[in-house]
Amino acid sequence: MNQVKSRLQALGLLDRTFASAADDDLDAAVAALDDEHRDALVKLVGDAASADEIRATVARGRLDGTMESVALVLTDLCLADCIEQLGDHADHPSSDELREVVPGLVERHGLAITRMMLASTVAGEAPASAIIRDLLKNDELVKLPPAEQRPISPLVQAPAMDPDERAKIKAKRAEMRKKKQEQARLRREQAAKARNRI
Repeated sequence: MNQVKSRLQALGLLDRTFASAADDDLDAAVAALDDEHRDALVKLVGDAASADEIRATVARGRLDGTMESVALVLTDLCLADCIEQLGDHADHPSSDELREVVPGLVERHGLAITRMMLASTVAGEAPASAIIRDLLKNDELVKLPPAEQRPISPLVQAPAMDPDERAKIKAKRAEMRKKKQEQARLRREQAAKARNRI
């Protein structure tokens, strides 16, 4: 798998953790932040640092690193807890070691923040990314709900057009096409006459 595709999939996982988190989960995570982390979050999302502001910021910042920054601020305590629980295995944990510490993380930090922390480490290209991705897809405790189908960019619909107006536009296009064809025919005839004179 190429790096761009892998990167987009990792960002997609992280985006899904925000989508699956309830507003109460995000508000609780903000309330648990110390002053330093709260200031960092306010710089990213705005003064209220509400669930709505977080979601709006994440929607705008999926590809420019803002979504990852918001996730890092919200999950820093959970990540520190995870590292502490894994101890010497924190850099390269096995699937079993991760599965052993995840229930405690969910109990202390909540399911939404634990998922977000795990997805954030995948987006950050942690050595255990493949194992963590598998947990988020298959582990009964932390697996993400199926992804909702949604466009990457907003859908723009053309305004409804009056049938008479549409007919006028079609007629004008047909007239322009005829003119172009006539001009092309005249150029061909001119070129043929010029060749015959030589």
